[in-house]
Amino acid sequence: MFLDQNQQLSFIKPSNYEISKMRIYKNDIGRIENMDYDKKSDSYICKSGKQLSFTHVRRSKSKTGYVSEKTIYRCEECKDCPYKKECIKGNNCKTPIEERNKVLSVAKTFLKYREEDLERILSDEGILLRINRSIQAEGSFGEMKKDMLFRRYLSRGTSNVLAESVLLAMAKNVNKLHNKIQKGKTGTHLFLLKSA
Repeated sequence: MFLDQNQQLSFIKPSNYEISKMRIYKNDIGRIENMDYDKKSDSYICKSGKQLSFTHVRRSKSKTGYVSEKTIYRCEECKDCPYKKECIKGNNCKTPIEERNKVLSVAKTFLKYREEDLERILSDEGILLRINRSIQAEGSFGEMKKDMLFRRYLSRGTSNVLAESVLLAMAKNVNKLHNKIQKGKTGTHLFLLKSA
């Protein structure tokens, strides 16, 4: 939402991106993603064809002051459902599974942004950016850990760790500049952009 308000375009990989490609995720009938949504009645339809109707909206405020909204959907009757044990999760609930009904908690704003990000990272531009990020950013961390033997911060406290990080970044940049001067590659990109 912050990026949207500041007219910035994000290419953020959704947190469930890797697991969503797996068969166990696609076959999990209890997930929102695997249920049909009916826009007219604002309800979800489960595998056994029962309707999970809108009941209320729950608002919660985080420590930072952000107010999130979750829309709650509930199935009226799950008593004789053959898929009940696969659909309803949560073994720590005090109510026995026989007496429980399926409840969905849907963060619509979050899901909207997640879908937009997924479309963006699967576009040609998104694929190109992901390929080049993995080459450029991840390599720097690897070099700091392996070549510079940086494994652990020596100081404690936010300001001290920040100062140590700045010194480490400066050392990395000076080293990078030195190598470019030695090889006669000043004025060029460190890495040539690879195409997808």
